[in-house]
Amino acid sequence: MLALPRGGLPVADEVARALNAPLDVLNVRKLGVPWQEELAMGAISTGDVRVLNDDVVRAAGISEQEIEYATAVERRELDRRERVYRDGRPAPKLTGRTVILVDDGIATGATVRAAISVVRAQQPAHLVLAVPVAQASVAAELAREVDETVCVLEPRDLYGIGLWYDEFPQLDDRDVQAILSGTRSEPDGSARRESSSTSRHGHEPR
Repeated sequence: MLALPRGGLPVADEVARALNAPLDVLNVRKLGVPWQEELAMGAISTGDVRVLNDDVVRAAGISEQEIEYATAVERRELDRRERVYRDGRPAPKLTGRTVILVDDGIATGATVRAAISVVRAQQPAHLVLAVPVAQASVAAELAREVDETVCVLEPRDLYGIGLWYDEFPQLDDRDVQAILSGTRSEPDGSARRESSSTSRHGHEPR
Protein backbone atom coordinates (compact mmCIF):
# COMPACT_ATOMS: atom_id res chain seq x y z
CA MET A 1 0.00 0.00 0.00
CA LEU A 2 1.64 3.23 -1.16
CA ALA A 3 0.20 6.62 -0.21
CA LEU A 4 0.88 9.92 -1.92
CA PRO A 5 1.70 12.37 0.87
CA ARG A 6 0.38 14.24 2.36
CA GLY A 7 -3.36 13.87 1.80
CA GLY A 8 -3.30 10.31 0.56
CA LEU A 9 -1.77 8.93 3.72
CA PRO A 10 -4.78 8.88 6.10
CA VAL A 11 -6.91 7.41 3.31
CA ALA A 12 -4.34 4.70 2.60
CA ASP A 13 -3.99 3.98 6.31
CA GLU A 14 -7.68 3.11 6.57
CA VAL A 15 -7.49 0.87 3.49
CA ALA A 16 -4.32 -0.81 4.77
CA ARG A 17 -6.08 -1.55 8.06
CA ALA A 18 -8.99 -3.16 6.24
CA LEU A 19 -6.70 -5.28 4.05
CA ASN A 20 -4.13 -5.96 6.79
CA ALA A 21 -1.49 -4.75 4.33
CA PRO A 22 1.84 -2.99 4.91
CA LEU A 23 1.68 0.78 4.45
CA ASP A 24 4.33 3.16 3.17
CA VAL A 25 4.59 6.48 1.35
CA LEU A 26 5.66 7.12 -2.20
CA ASN A 27 7.55 10.37 -2.15
CA VAL A 28 7.27 11.54 -5.72
CA ARG A 29 7.83 14.97 -7.16
CA LYS A 30 6.48 16.02 -10.50
CA LEU A 31 8.86 17.76 -12.89
CA GLY A 32 6.76 20.52 -14.40
CA VAL A 33 7.47 22.25 -17.68
CA PRO A 34 9.23 25.50 -16.65
CA TRP A 35 6.59 27.81 -18.13
CA GLN A 36 3.62 25.51 -17.45
CA GLU A 37 4.17 23.83 -14.09
CA GLU A 38 0.92 21.86 -14.21
CA LEU A 39 2.15 19.98 -17.28
CA ALA A 40 4.44 17.13 -16.22
CA MET A 41 7.56 16.54 -18.28
CA GLY A 42 8.53 13.78 -15.86
CA ALA A 43 8.85 12.80 -12.23
CA ILE A 44 11.42 11.77 -9.67
CA SER A 45 11.19 9.44 -6.72
CA THR A 46 13.35 7.72 -4.15
CA GLY A 47 16.25 5.55 -5.22
CA ASP A 48 17.37 8.07 -7.87
CA VAL A 49 14.41 7.14 -10.06
CA ARG A 50 13.67 9.68 -12.79
CA VAL A 51 11.04 9.18 -15.46
CA LEU A 52 10.81 11.62 -18.38
CA ASN A 53 7.91 12.10 -20.76
CA ASP A 54 9.88 12.21 -24.00
CA ASP A 55 6.88 13.39 -26.03
CA VAL A 56 6.39 16.44 -23.79
CA VAL A 57 10.11 17.18 -23.70
CA ARG A 58 10.36 17.11 -27.49
CA ALA A 59 7.12 18.99 -28.17
CA ALA A 60 7.96 21.75 -25.70
CA GLY A 61 11.60 22.00 -26.79
CA ILE A 62 12.87 21.58 -23.24
CA SER A 63 16.64 21.62 -22.92
CA GLU A 64 18.76 19.22 -20.89
CA GLN A 65 19.79 22.15 -18.72
CA GLU A 66 16.14 22.95 -17.91
CA ILE A 67 15.48 19.31 -17.06
CA GLU A 68 18.48 19.15 -14.75
CA TYR A 69 17.52 22.41 -13.03
CA ALA A 70 13.95 21.22 -12.39
CA THR A 71 15.30 17.91 -11.13
CA ALA A 72 17.67 19.62 -8.69
CA VAL A 73 14.91 21.84 -7.30
CA GLU A 74 12.47 19.00 -6.77
CA ARG A 75 15.20 16.69 -5.47
CA ARG A 76 15.80 19.01 -2.53
CA GLU A 77 12.17 18.78 -1.41
CA LEU A 78 12.09 15.05 -2.13
CA ASP A 79 15.19 14.46 0.00
CA ARG A 80 13.73 16.58 2.80
CA ARG A 81 10.54 14.52 2.84
CA GLU A 82 12.51 11.29 2.77
CA ARG A 83 14.46 12.37 5.85
CA VAL A 84 11.39 13.59 7.71
CA TYR A 85 8.98 10.81 6.79
CA ARG A 86 11.20 7.74 6.65
CA ASP A 87 13.57 8.45 9.52
CA GLY A 88 16.18 6.13 8.05
CA ARG A 89 13.80 3.42 6.80
CA PRO A 90 14.55 2.19 3.27
CA ALA A 91 11.97 2.61 0.53
CA PRO A 92 10.00 -0.57 -0.22
CA LYS A 93 11.01 -2.75 -3.16
CA LEU A 94 8.18 -2.83 -5.70
CA THR A 95 9.49 -5.22 -8.36
CA GLY A 96 7.19 -8.22 -8.80
CA ARG A 97 4.75 -7.09 -6.10
CA THR A 98 1.12 -5.99 -6.12
CA VAL A 99 1.07 -2.26 -5.44
CA ILE A 100 -1.99 -0.26 -4.43
CA LEU A 101 -1.40 3.44 -5.04
CA VAL A 102 -3.68 5.66 -2.95
CA ASP A 103 -4.45 9.38 -2.95
CA ASP A 104 -7.22 11.45 -1.38
CA GLY A 105 -8.64 12.40 -4.77
CA ILE A 106 -7.75 13.25 -8.35
CA ALA A 107 -8.45 16.54 -10.06
CA THR A 108 -6.04 17.13 -12.96
CA GLY A 109 -4.23 13.81 -12.49
CA ALA A 110 -0.76 15.30 -12.98
CA THR A 111 0.74 14.13 -9.70
CA VAL A 112 -0.90 10.69 -9.84
CA ARG A 113 0.23 10.21 -13.43
CA ALA A 114 3.77 10.99 -12.36
CA ALA A 115 3.49 8.52 -9.48
CA ILE A 116 2.22 5.82 -11.83
CA SER A 117 5.24 6.36 -14.08
CA VAL A 118 7.60 6.01 -11.13
CA VAL A 119 5.96 2.80 -9.90
CA ARG A 120 5.83 1.34 -13.41
CA ALA A 121 9.55 1.93 -13.79
CA GLN A 122 10.10 -0.52 -10.93
CA GLN A 123 8.08 -3.26 -12.68
CA PRO A 124 5.38 -4.26 -10.17
CA ALA A 125 3.41 -7.41 -10.88
CA HIS A 126 0.06 -5.61 -10.58
CA LEU A 127 -0.68 -1.92 -10.09
CA VAL A 128 -3.97 -0.72 -8.60
CA LEU A 129 -4.98 2.94 -8.39
CA ALA A 130 -7.42 3.55 -5.50
CA VAL A 131 -9.02 6.90 -4.64
CA PRO A 132 -12.27 8.00 -2.98
CA VAL A 133 -13.13 10.57 -5.67
CA ALA A 134 -11.84 11.58 -9.10
CA GLN A 135 -12.86 13.74 -12.02
CA ALA A 136 -14.64 11.28 -14.32
CA SER A 137 -12.75 12.17 -17.48
CA VAL A 138 -9.37 12.02 -15.75
CA ALA A 139 -10.23 8.71 -14.04
CA ALA A 140 -11.03 7.20 -17.44
CA GLU A 141 -7.64 8.32 -18.81
CA LEU A 142 -5.70 7.00 -15.81
CA ALA A 143 -7.51 3.66 -15.95
CA ARG A 144 -5.59 2.93 -19.15
CA GLU A 145 -2.27 3.42 -17.35
CA VAL A 146 -2.80 0.92 -14.51
CA ASP A 147 -3.94 -2.68 -14.21
CA GLU A 148 -6.96 -1.91 -12.04
CA THR A 149 -8.78 1.11 -10.63
CA VAL A 150 -10.98 1.52 -7.58
CA CYS A 151 -12.83 4.83 -7.34
CA VAL A 152 -15.91 5.38 -5.19
CA LEU A 153 -17.15 8.60 -6.82
CA GLU A 154 -16.48 9.87 -10.33
CA PRO A 155 -18.32 13.19 -10.73
CA ARG A 156 -18.41 14.84 -14.14
CA ASP A 157 -17.60 18.18 -12.49
CA LEU A 158 -15.30 17.74 -9.51
CA TYR A 159 -14.70 21.45 -8.74
CA GLY A 160 -12.47 20.63 -5.76
CA ILE A 161 -11.49 17.48 -3.86
CA GLY A 162 -12.24 19.03 -0.48
CA LEU A 163 -15.89 19.54 -1.42
CA TRP A 164 -16.40 15.76 -1.30
CA TYR A 165 -15.27 15.42 2.33
CA ASP A 166 -17.13 16.34 5.51
CA GLU A 167 -13.80 17.29 7.07
CA PHE A 168 -10.76 18.30 5.04
CA PRO A 169 -8.12 20.08 7.17
CA GLN A 170 -4.56 20.41 5.95
CA LEU A 171 -1.97 17.83 6.95
CA ASP A 172 1.55 18.83 7.87
CA ASP A 173 4.75 16.84 8.29
CA ARG A 174 3.94 16.05 11.92
CA ASP A 175 0.64 14.44 10.91
CA VAL A 176 2.46 12.26 8.39
CA GLN A 177 5.03 11.26 10.99
CA ALA A 178 2.30 10.42 13.50
CA ILE A 179 0.61 7.99 11.12
CA LEU A 180 3.83 6.38 9.90
CA SER A 181 5.25 6.00 13.40
CA GLY A 182 2.25 3.82 14.23
CA THR A 183 3.01 1.50 11.30
CA ARG A 184 4.90 -1.77 11.73
CA SER A 185 5.18 -3.74 8.49
CA GLU A 186 5.85 -7.44 8.98
CA PRO A 187 7.57 -9.84 6.55
CA ASP A 188 4.35 -11.77 5.92
CA GLY A 189 2.56 -8.58 4.88
CA SER A 190 0.73 -7.94 8.14
CA ALA A 191 0.77 -4.55 9.80
CA ARG A 192 0.11 -3.18 13.25
CA ARG A 193 -1.00 0.40 13.70
CA GLU A 194 -1.69 2.65 16.62
CA SER A 195 -4.71 4.90 16.38
CA SER A 196 -3.40 8.37 15.64
CA SER A 197 -4.41 11.11 13.22
CA THR A 198 -6.28 8.74 10.91
CA SER A 199 -9.42 10.85 10.92
CA ARG A 200 -7.56 13.89 9.62
CA HIS A 201 -7.29 14.52 5.92
CA GLY A 202 -5.21 16.99 3.99
CA HIS A 203 -4.82 18.02 0.41
CA GLU A 204 -2.28 19.31 -2.04
CA PRO A 205 -3.31 20.26 -5.58
CA ARG A 206 -3.42 17.10 -7.70
